[in-house]
Amino acid sequence: MPDLALKIDVDTHPGLGQGLPRLLDCLARHRVAASVFVSMGPDNSGKAIRRLFTRKGFAKKMLRSNAVRLYGLRTALYGTLLPAPEIARSFPDALRRTVAEGHDLGIHGHDHVYWHDRVLGLSQAEVAREIDRSLDAFVDIVGTPPAGFAAPGWQCGESALAALERGPFRYHSSTRGLYPYRPRIGAVEGRLPEIPTTLPTADELLGDGVAKERLLEIYVAALGERALDVLTVHAEVEGGAHLEFFARLLERLSGRVRFRRLLDVAAEIGRGPLPVCALVQGTRPGRAGTVSCQVA
Repeated sequence: MPDLALKIDVDTHPGLGQGLPRLLDCLARHRVAASVFVSMGPDNSGKAIRRLFTRKGFAKKMLRSNAVRLYGLRTALYGTLLPAPEIARSFPDALRRTVAEGHDLGIHGHDHVYWHDRVLGLSQAEVAREIDRSLDAFVDIVGTPPAGFAAPGWQCGESALAALERGPFRYHSSTRGLYPYRPRIGAVEGRLPEIPTTLPTADELLGDGVAKERLLEIYVAALGERALDVLTVHAEVEGGAHLEFFARLLERLSGRVRFRRLLDVAAEIGRGPLPVCALVQGTRPGRAGTVSCQVA
């Protein structure tokens, strides 16, 4: 039976306040444990509009995935015409509930848009400040440091990798790839296991023109090719307009896969040697711009 880790990314204020609770309810009904990563700082989603001018294909992807329906018009204005609300500190009980219900809770950066758009050009010290701010908020709310970190937008350059290695983390899930490894980029070689996302996300498939009615069959067909797959789910997508799809996916996979938390996977693979693989920026169908990819 293949293993499947569900990695839930929470990027926005409504994602934590509305989307994550819906996903937690769904996971509880199916008795599935997941790994949840929350952006701990301000919701500056409105500033992502800059990608219209910096990322080829961004407008097409937004139209095909119906981004306004997924994220909401109000969210699209945060940080521009509307003030940027704090995400984690607005809904501390959502984080505490996640931990209480047995899920693996980690950090998805401080300011999601800032990391996504700027991190590859930041110094190690600048990245470390972003990480420290997210850690401060996490510890204030949860009481203990997180085990895992997931980079916003799968953006992980040399300075980011170096900064993450100095944190309290036991693993990270910040790239796209095929299997767990230790990343190397430039002069930095990671000691922590990186557990990459192996499957396309729902918004990528939709952005690539796939009909929503085909999502379920695509995922079912893809599972089993590897011993471990990692599927990234977004609180704003599967916890919103595509909640019914997520529930049907869990039902369909019941008894066909073994659901794993990334924390547990990291503990197991940490007992033995891992391959060292280079990191490069690459593209993914249905996603504008580039993401950090394992060279397998």
